[in-house]
Amino acid sequence: MPESPALYPKLESYDQGFLKVSSIHTVYYEQSGNPSGKPVIYLHGGPGGGVSSHDRRYFDPSVYRIILLDQRGAGKSTPTASLEDNTTWALVEDIEKLREHLQIEKWVVFGGSWGSTLSLVYAQEHPSRVKALILRGIFMLRQSELRWFYEQGGASNIFPDAWDKYVEPIPENERDNFIAAYHKRLTGSDEEERIRCAKAWSTWECSTSKLYVDPVEVAKASEDIWALAFARIECHYFFNKGFFKTDAHILENVDKIRHIPATIVQGRYDVVCPATSAWDLHKVWPEAQFEFMADAGHSAKELATTARLVQAADEYKSL
Repeated sequence: MPESPALYPKLESYDQGFLKVSSIHTVYYEQSGNPSGKPVIYLHGGPGGGVSSHDRRYFDPSVYRIILLDQRGAGKSTPTASLEDNTTWALVEDIEKLREHLQIEKWVVFGGSWGSTLSLVYAQEHPSRVKALILRGIFMLRQSELRWFYEQGGASNIFPDAWDKYVEPIPENERDNFIAAYHKRLTGSDEEERIRCAKAWSTWECSTSKLYVDPVEVAKASEDIWALAFARIECHYFFNKGFFKTDAHILENVDKIRHIPATIVQGRYDVVCPATSAWDLHKVWPEAQFEFMADAGHSAKELATTARLVQAADEYKSL
């Protein structure tokens, strides 16, 4: 897939570190760009996806102090793929601990997919610490969203070929609840089955994340360590309903963040996090800038989406 010309040039991080956030977990973080610049934190998707050097490139390195964080169990954070003490609320507090550790008063928060979920919840819990929000591929972890993508009758109708590979590891008598069936296997004692199911789960998402299927993205799901962290942590969160008390938690708490400048970028043909979720958020939060990308799916790496995200980051450079 061609690389967006809107991205800033490749750059190296000037600081890498590990922060002990609990008796179990240590999270990896890095900084790049301008050490004296305006802080922005990038929150990755999944949960369990981890960060990459590509994620630095949405931000002007001459202006921004760019902070990337691997959430619990993901990327370089340890222990890898751990589900213990791994909840939405723990991640929110990890972000706060990192902010305090780096001696940052306020920052721009950038997140897509699950990263949008975490960005919204973090902002709702700590609104005084957020300068602006840049959100892509809105996901609020509602049961309707999970049913659409992980159960029969939603995205399966658009990608039936990829769907057949997703259902293959699950016996027919358990196909009435794929999240529960996968959860049982991804947390089971059979290592071979865990890996096989992790790859099938991850391949399903990687096969559907772009308007035009990207073989490089799909190949990523064949990596044992990445696939296991991605699938185990995602399924753990989805099986536990995001650890929210209500299904509409984010929508119910929008009033806490209405005053924060925000940009919402949504691929029109996103089948992973369908556009109805972003539209539902837009309707209760009309103050936020909102834009559909007419020729994009779920991925931040699609050309129109990338360009709009970079533009949003550039617009908030003056804050």
